[in-house]
Amino acid sequence: MGSQNARMPWRGASVLGLLSLLFWILAPTGATDAAPIRMPSPESRPAMSWSHPDGEGGRHHSALWDINVGTVDRLEVAWIYRTGDVSAHEGGRAGTSFASTPIAVDGRLFISTPYSRVIALDGETGREIWTFDPGIDRSDRVHTMVTNRGISTWSDPGAPQTAPCRRRIFLASFDARLFALDAEDGTPCRDFGSEGVLDLARGIARADGEQRGHYKQTAPPAVIGDRVIVGSSIFDGRAVEAPSGAVQAFDARTGETLWRWEPLIDVDRRSAEGVAITAGAANTWATITPDPEHDLVFVPTGSASPDSWGGFRPGDNRYANSLVALDAGTGQVVWHFQAVHHDLWDYDLPTPPALLELERDGRTVPAVALATKMGFLFFFHRLTGEPLFPIEERPVPASRVPGERASPTQPFPVKPAPLHPRGLTPDDAWGLTPLDRAACRRAIEDLDTEMYAPPSRRGTVTYPGPLGGMEWGGLGYDPERRLLITNTNRVAAVTRLVPAAEVKPEMLESSGKTAVALQAPAPWAAVREPFFSPVSLPCTPPPWGMIHAVDVTTGELVWEGPLGTASDLAGVPTPRAWGSPNLGGPLVTGGLAIIAGTMDRRIRALELETGEEVWEASLPASAQSTPMTFRPRRGGRQFLVVNAGGHVGIRSKLGDFVVAFALPEPGAAGGEDR
Repeated sequence: MGSQNARMPWRGASVLGLLSLLFWILAPTGATDAAPIRMPSPESRPAMSWSHPDGEGGRHHSALWDINVGTVDRLEVAWIYRTGDVSAHEGGRAGTSFASTPIAVDGRLFISTPYSRVIALDGETGREIWTFDPGIDRSDRVHTMVTNRGISTWSDPGAPQTAPCRRRIFLASFDARLFALDAEDGTPCRDFGSEGVLDLARGIARADGEQRGHYKQTAPPAVIGDRVIVGSSIFDGRAVEAPSGAVQAFDARTGETLWRWEPLIDVDRRSAEGVAITAGAANTWATITPDPEHDLVFVPTGSASPDSWGGFRPGDNRYANSLVALDAGTGQVVWHFQAVHHDLWDYDLPTPPALLELERDGRTVPAVALATKMGFLFFFHRLTGEPLFPIEERPVPASRVPGERASPTQPFPVKPAPLHPRGLTPDDAWGLTPLDRAACRRAIEDLDTEMYAPPSRRGTVTYPGPLGGMEWGGLGYDPERRLLITNTNRVAAVTRLVPAAEVKPEMLESSGKTAVALQAPAPWAAVREPFFSPVSLPCTPPPWGMIHAVDVTTGELVWEGPLGTASDLAGVPTPRAWGSPNLGGPLVTGGLAIIAGTMDRRIRALELETGEEVWEASLPASAQSTPMTFRPRRGGRQFLVVNAGGHVGIRSKLGDFVVAFALPEPGAAGGEDR
């Protein structure tokens, strides 16, 4: 662990690595004799924080302007810090996904690692100040992956300036404990909970005994006023009676429980062989977005259990797969919108809702934007839930599986147009060779491929797949241009229902890309695998990763294009037109959309109004995370920071790197000229 002040501190000896290095050397990087960067005086460059992983209002936006279209090509690596937390999935032990976005307050950068360690760094130098280790069980063999997507902060306005724990860092650890840490030195705040920690599973239905290990936390807590609000991460395919997906609120000073909201309280019970069955989950594993102005929290919920067969949870499953506006003081539902009725496709709502303002009939309307795995964007009035663009209920296929009653309709936005194709036809089959394409075409002909076709024994292509469409990386929003930036995946999966009696023990063991969900005591297990060709490339046509810009005033698509390359997926350099599967969202600053997330170990900047790529840089590992930016002190430099640690679940390059970019120091070659 520690920081490195080096331009390229990593090395590689593989053929692919050498090829990548060659492309990096030959790529245009901007002229070395360019005109000096002229910046405002230090007095007009205030310090600027980044106090939540998703930025204020979930917008991933900063008003900082030092890094912009004219200067971005001069970014250099300012420092690199290595956390030491990285592991492959070996011997049944969980691997890591370094998916978090740091926060920055009071000149410091605070980072959470996959093992839920919290690290405080000097924002300018990357020097380690303190670390905190919650001591989670690293021998966890229940999960294939451990992760954490960020932490939150709160400053007590009633405490003296020098009081211990005046500023707190809130960590929801992977094993579902909530810690309050003193931002000054990382020690637990003893007046919070039990010596600084709460067990988040306490009082949650079905989250005890053997189920306790299935109840996790991956998202940063939401902080609004003096309340800390958390959801949960739950295995929703393993059993019908999964833990409750309750959302909980706690007092930020004491840890006292203030309220608890149950999403499935209205779901009917059904019985199996005379035993009452209660569906669980419908949990909020994505980030909750607070709206302090209106004292609301916007909660994106997931699927009720189990994912792929809903015979024990008939009906729409009211608050599952929904955007729910809760009163932050009471936990009461103000309004909700269900994006998927009776979900059978693992279409959780994965993306933090983004708060913005829209113009309607000459007045400014407070709005919330919802991005979905289906590639749909929905916009609502923040206070009433009224759709700000039309939404239609359209007929979708029925189920042929005994005991299943799929919803006859699903909601489709009229505007904006979907950012992902809806279903597949045989003519969509893609392959690297004619034989490859023919195999994919035959597979499409043999499977159910219409969007929202329910899982079946025959096999159903889920397209968009479980990775989306949109994912947890979030949306970027430029309030001046009224542009919303989002990235999508275009890789399908195949789900087959298998009678539970036919599931053999060996099927439950890790078998490459195939996953088996027992869904006990349902009569059907679900087998899911990527929809790949014989040479292990997607059967769906490229690009496999996209980035898009939408005008939120008109609902029109402004531009879109491929994002990244699939070199890591294919094992050889691939055309840019193929794009790349991606996890992690965009940062919007200085008229740019800055994004990593792809499998090719790069970070890129695109001009906001056109989508033209104006900068890219190599990273020591894949960055399945969302970048952030801040200025640690008045008159100092603006830093661009990204966590580059890969994602064991999509087999990208793993690592433990925190990489900070900045423009050259004043007085350095090519630096600021005054």
